[in-house]
Amino acid sequence: MQPQVMSKAAHSEWVTSSMGRTMNVTVDATITALSIRRDASQVVVVGRNLFKIYSIEDEEFVEKANLRVGRINLNYSSADVVWHPVDDNLLATAATNGAVIIWNLGKESRSKQEMIFHNHKRTVNKVCFHPAEANVLLSGSQDGCMKSFDLRKKELANTFYGKSESVRDIQFSPFQYFVFAAAFENGSVQLWDIRRTDKYYQQFTAHSGPTFSLDWHTEERNWIATAGRDKTIKIWTDLALKPTLQNTVQTIASVARIKWRPQRRYHIASCSLLVDHSVNIWDIRRPFIPFATFEEHKDVATGIVWRHDPHVFLSGSKDYTLYQHVFRDAKRPAEMANPVGVDINIYGDVCHAASDSLGGGSNHRGTSTASYSSTKLPAFFRKNPEPEEQTRAVCSTVNIFQNQDLKFSEGFCKSAMNYQLSGRPFTELCDHNAKIAQDLDRHQIAQSWKMLKLLYRDTVPSTPTSFTRTVVTDKLEKDEKGRADSMNPNSDTPGKSESKTEANIPLGDSTGVTSDNDESESDLEHDRALTSLASGLTQMHGDFFFGDGEVEVFDYETYSGTEHGEDWTLPTEAFQPRHEITDRAPTPGAGDLQERPDSPSSIDESETLSISNQFLSVPSADLNPVAISAVLSTSLTPWQFTPIVVNMLQFYAEQGDVQTSVTALIVLGDRIRRDRKSVV
Repeated sequence: MQPQVMSKAAHSEWVTSSMGRTMNVTVDATITALSIRRDASQVVVVGRNLFKIYSIEDEEFVEKANLRVGRINLNYSSADVVWHPVDDNLLATAATNGAVIIWNLGKESRSKQEMIFHNHKRTVNKVCFHPAEANVLLSGSQDGCMKSFDLRKKELANTFYGKSESVRDIQFSPFQYFVFAAAFENGSVQLWDIRRTDKYYQQFTAHSGPTFSLDWHTEERNWIATAGRDKTIKIWTDLALKPTLQNTVQTIASVARIKWRPQRRYHIASCSLLVDHSVNIWDIRRPFIPFATFEEHKDVATGIVWRHDPHVFLSGSKDYTLYQHVFRDAKRPAEMANPVGVDINIYGDVCHAASDSLGGGSNHRGTSTASYSSTKLPAFFRKNPEPEEQTRAVCSTVNIFQNQDLKFSEGFCKSAMNYQLSGRPFTELCDHNAKIAQDLDRHQIAQSWKMLKLLYRDTVPSTPTSFTRTVVTDKLEKDEKGRADSMNPNSDTPGKSESKTEANIPLGDSTGVTSDNDESESDLEHDRALTSLASGLTQMHGDFFFGDGEVEVFDYETYSGTEHGEDWTLPTEAFQPRHEITDRAPTPGAGDLQERPDSPSSIDESETLSISNQFLSVPSADLNPVAISAVLSTSLTPWQFTPIVVNMLQFYAEQGDVQTSVTALIVLGDRIRRDRKSVV
């Protein structure tokens, strides 16, 4: 009878079944570290308020011992624990008070403490036994020192001063008897020879931040893995000469612990310090997607230990749970990755990539590592790798579609190279940028630059613009003179004058206006005035003059010599103060009319203002609108055009032309600073 030969795949599945299943147990407190006995039958878990030993059964964890008994002190608050590689009764813990404690499980007393070393000044972060020398224990502390202890003499053997920051991890080399490695807070890694205590023989910077963990490879003599806060796992080789970075694995969070997978050269396990609660198994040849992921924990994992088998490992977490993970229950992120990718560049070219398994690519672009049935070799020459070792080659087709319309991209690039944003006056910048846009046939943008120049030009008047218009007629002279003579009975001056006068009065005020009983004469003067206005013969005062007629030059010498010249002294205030009211008004005399204060309370001005207001508000047939001298002096309210400019910039941004919006904002600068929040 021929004996049945079990294939490697079947053997792997049988081993997985015999080692148990995915299971967990809830402990009393947060787990900070764990270690497994050399036969993988028991596990010890420690924390600040936890120190227990569990037996690993086929279906569950069974508690074997609780070492937090007797008088509890800081020696029971542990940051790390390690089981002795030879003696199953010995444990070593790193206490938070700086002590290193040796525990003997074979003692008959309740307290299992065997030895206590108080040589460190600060918290001890890591302890480890020598893999071949059973009586040598090494520790690393926050005080930056590493110390080796001789368990036979129960004393400190050597002290290694790293002359650096805190020691976060420490480990003996499994291949070199006298060598150990230490990871430091400043990101450096040091290699020491225990026979030389004064200085390390190799040092290199492994990470940009603190290095939290390191692990020697179980098969490769000169490989060491490091992990740190910079969210990377790095593989270093050629440690004896010059350490060389061979691989870098990118993770999504700071890495707290790493552990090489046994019997798998390129696989390494990791757990995160923050954010990521999963335990990931990485293939260092594929550094961006985990090979396998275990998502059972609800909080970050704090420790990983393999059960001397590549398919089963244990992990502890801050969620008070201890898990046993089996590879058949792992998730494979690569299988859930999106098989299609698309992207676009600044020139409008589109790149599309799709897996050939979707039917869109060629079937001859690659060959899967699992397709061994097509080989013509005899069966005994075929090597079928285990399923866990297979990394299936996924072939994809990449298509690039080029944008034929390069108008926008060319305009964008040329505008970016030729636009000017500073170094010249604002108006010149706007003119220059408008010309650049015009040359590129971007007419709308060119017009926008021109409008910005007009709206925000530097030569904005700092004072209100005054418009003055004067219309003078002989009829107005006669009417005003006649009214003045009628109010002054002592005046002997005849009521006619041929001289022309000017008035300059703010808007809302006016000179006195009287109606003539002779309608024909009024109509004649009206027609004359309109003719003068149309032909531009009216004298203009101010910044503007309309018409082609000649401007009559005003002769102050002639006017000052007239008999009825007015006082040309400018008032010191916009409104003259009210005159003092007396108990009894004096009898008006002959010269009172000339000395009367110019105030709104005067009878003459009241009548004049009343008539003027009637003329300005409600035109009447009895009033001659031309027989006035009106001066319009107006303070214009500034036009709030900034919201319109903001809408324009938002329009360009919504259309995808962020370049125009940003360059306009930079050129405008402080001119639009008050509305910058609304733009954003």
